[in-house]
Amino acid sequence: METQLWANVIGYAACICMIFGYLPQAWHTIKTRETDAIALPTFLLMGLGSIFFIIQGVMLDNVPLWFTNTVTAVASAIVFGIKIYNDYIKK
Repeated sequence: METQLWANVIGYAACICMIFGYLPQAWHTIKTRETDAIALPTFLLMGLGSIFFIIQGVMLDNVPLWFTNTVTAVASAIVFGIKIYNDYIKK
């Protein structure tokens, strides 16, 4: 039982770190529309990784895992969309 408690504490701590680590970049990109310093493959792969973790979290019934990665996948999708617009549509 104690191991499960610590696993949950670590999971929720990871959730907080991931969300607060990801959102400032997404917020900055949404506000400024600046994407020159962002590597397109990086955000594509990070977004795909988040989607796979969502699936794993749902399969394992692990709320911190699927919740965190839902937030990061949405943030990645937004940044990815702005990057595509800036690099291929706008120019």
